[in-house]
Amino acid sequence: MIDPDRTVHKLLRRDLAGQGYNLLMASNAQQALGLLHMEPDLALVEINLPDGSGLDLIGRLRERGEGLPIIAFSASADTDTKVQAFELGASDFLMKPFEVKELAARIRVNFRRQFEYRVERPVYRLDQLEVDLRRRIVKFRDADVMLSPKEYDLLRLLVLHAGKVLTHQFLMGELWEDKVDTQFLRVYIRQLRNKIEQDPANPQLLLTQLGVGYRLKPSDEAHIGKR
Repeated sequence: MIDPDRTVHKLLRRDLAGQGYNLLMASNAQQALGLLHMEPDLALVEINLPDGSGLDLIGRLRERGEGLPIIAFSASADTDTKVQAFELGASDFLMKPFEVKELAARIRVNFRRQFEYRVERPVYRLDQLEVDLRRRIVKFRDADVMLSPKEYDLLRLLVLHAGKVLTHQFLMGELWEDKVDTQFLRVYIRQLRNKIEQDPANPQLLLTQLGVGYRLKPSDEAHIGKR
């Protein structure tokens, strides 16, 4: 998050952290470039910065990472500025003031695009489970697995992040537009295990991280995603 307004920092850190996001804050372009070694997954860039134009920063960020989603924002941008931001590599644009709920929705959309960009090998295989993300086909023990749309969306998220623990907040934010109870997530996890685990009561693929979230074991093959 690159914005000279520390009030914005405080607001977004509070509201987005509650949805499972970790925020790195910068007040100017120089600080932002100094954070790139931490490999952020998305950049939020204010156009008006104290040490230069946010447009220049967008161009430099895009040079560093072709797949990095960049959401630009401003309180006073005209059409030409917006067009220039997109031409330099911005993925999205928001006008200030914006609702955090809308920003969160834009972040989710950009993450989904980012994950699709990162997919190198669209087939996940582990033991007797096979997930073909491109064709949306799931097999277990060489038989097709019928999943509901929500079950598939949950499995897809886990596959794209295989090996990483996904928090309850992150999963619920990705799967439901409105706030829901964690019980909804547990129900879908249980249903998914019943379809992809040899022994659902003793899962070996879809694992629980107590008090945090869930993790799908990494594929037998090379990682599906690339940075």
